[in-house]
Amino acid sequence: MARRTLNHKALRADFDAAERRKTEAMGEAGVAAAAAPTKKKAAASKTARPTRTRTTVRQRVVWGVFNNSNARVKTFPFPQKKEAEDYAAKLKAEKGSTFFVQPVKEPIEDR
Repeated sequence: MARRTLNHKALRADFDAAERRKTEAMGEAGVAAAAAPTKKKAAASKTARPTRTRTTVRQRVVWGVFNNSNARVKTFPFPQKKEAEDYAAKLKAEKGSTFFVQPVKEPIEDR
């Protein structure tokens, strides 16, 4: 079923006509009363909620050597990417299956 496109100009004209009829029915006194500022209600006293604190864990990036099932075989520090790639190539030659290197974020243990 096709959707019908709305004619927004016609809808706006209908809305404006309805508003004009409404203001004429209320009269000028009704418009002035409606435009008068209203008193705001007193805000309900809010109880102080405890603020939520987020704990951030510092992380470091290391190179992980993974097998074909995405199981991590070994990790290397970030500056040792060449050694991680060499290790993955050595495992691939020895075992004949796929090994790859990708960066992994690990939390830093505090001393």
